[in-house]
Amino acid sequence: MIYLAAFASYDAAMARFRWPQPSAFNIAEACCFAWAAHAPDKTALIVPDERGAPRAVSYGALAAATNRMANVLAALGVARGDRVAVHLGQCLETVVTHLAIYRMGAIAVPLAAVFGPDAIAYRVDHAGVSVIATTVAGAERMPPLAARILTIDGPAPNATALAPLLDRASDRFASVATQPDDPAMMIFTSGTTGQPKGVLHGHRVLIGHVPGVQMHHDLMPQDGDRLWTPADWAWAGGLLNVLLPGLMMGVPVVAQRNQRFEPDEALDWIERAGVVNAFIPPTALRMMRDTRPTVRLRSVGSGGEQLGAVTFHWAREHLGLTINEFYGQTECNLVLSSCRRWGIAAPGVIGRPVPGHRVAIVDEDGTPLAEGEQGTIAIAAPDPVTFLGYWRNDEATADKFRGPWLMTGDQGIAGPDGITFVGRDDDVINSSGYRIGPGEIEDCLAGHPEISLAAVVGRPDSIRGEVVAAFVKLRPGAPSDEAMKAGIQAHVRERLSAHEYPRIVEFVDEIPLTTTGKVIRRHFR
Repeated sequence: MIYLAAFASYDAAMARFRWPQPSAFNIAEACCFAWAAHAPDKTALIVPDERGAPRAVSYGALAAATNRMANVLAALGVARGDRVAVHLGQCLETVVTHLAIYRMGAIAVPLAAVFGPDAIAYRVDHAGVSVIATTVAGAERMPPLAARILTIDGPAPNATALAPLLDRASDRFASVATQPDDPAMMIFTSGTTGQPKGVLHGHRVLIGHVPGVQMHHDLMPQDGDRLWTPADWAWAGGLLNVLLPGLMMGVPVVAQRNQRFEPDEALDWIERAGVVNAFIPPTALRMMRDTRPTVRLRSVGSGGEQLGAVTFHWAREHLGLTINEFYGQTECNLVLSSCRRWGIAAPGVIGRPVPGHRVAIVDEDGTPLAEGEQGTIAIAAPDPVTFLGYWRNDEATADKFRGPWLMTGDQGIAGPDGITFVGRDDDVINSSGYRIGPGEIEDCLAGHPEISLAAVVGRPDSIRGEVVAAFVKLRPGAPSDEAMKAGIQAHVRERLSAHEYPRIVEFVDEIPLTTTGKVIRRHFR
């Protein structure tokens, strides 16, 4: 196990930290079965029961449930290397399914619960998913798919109820031996250019995340720690910043049913479930500013978008703590972090390199720049959090690197306090902590019968950071009225997801294009 608390200072950790080099490593073993073997009664999860009250789940119970799920998947023909999608929210079944997939040597494909049929169909088809775990409501929203659909809460016309299969399954399953570089999960990007890409990670990705989690939670684990996030466990932030590292470190992870963030409900659940540590995206923190919170947490980490000085200082006054910002992206996550315990935390700074990671500001050719110069945030490979590659897209994988440097596409400036985030040199929209790619939304809008062409960009917003804005060229004769705007918004909301629909719709006469036919989005910013 990695413990940054063993180092007296940040400088000492940077000088002496070394990555463990296991010859074999499996996420399910590290997150569940190693604990179940010697501390089966230790609490792994806190989940809502049928009445919504907190209920503890032990590592022993989690291990037995995981083995049953692995046997169910094996009986359906899932084998090593096969892709299995997890289309569920924060619940016990999500954890069990993920761990079963890793234990089998298969590949988990997380799908956000808010995804609509078009978003699901593309990802399932591109990844070659053979089985999907979802709910009855999720199954009802899915288009016809080649994959077998399992529902956790009862039967559906196009799906098989999971519960009877689990009841008949054995709670014993022999784990597949995996190495750190063996593929474990595929998390799709936001589709900033064209359709989303499948980011393939090995089992080693969990090892790479632990130091960053420990750092932005002021040297977790500490006695009494209990970890929660409102972020969907399907996103890298929820899955790799909270769920899996918490389980690996023996820190109980708290689940919450709500699909939509409501600050008062979140604060109530934090108190009822005994949350001590939280990853809360900046938008959620800004929404909390009007709630006058009285909860007391030991640590709060925040990332996914810029926090801002106002929220930074508000948290010190009203939460009684310093928010530790951190930074990463799906391809190479949690490489920069703040840490109040080590005296590394300042408004406007997203952190310093996490021990074990080498991060620099580089120019377009990958040459490191001096302090004070603006360039691209880049991470040196090899690194355990660096992705194995884009699924079936070697060209895009190669284009992500300049020599040893993985180019994030984000602009930053290095200074004495750490790295300051400047902005993105791509077109990603950062709304409420979600990284939203305009390409997928533009593609969805192109399917609307009254739309000729559309451009999608982000517009600044005081609460969400940015909101999705769509500039639409209608077909001749189509009415440019409020009813049309509402119809366009519903078209995207229903087919993609609630967090991707354009909150702003403006009608334009022309959409400027490049000579190669690409929309010039900067025209609309």
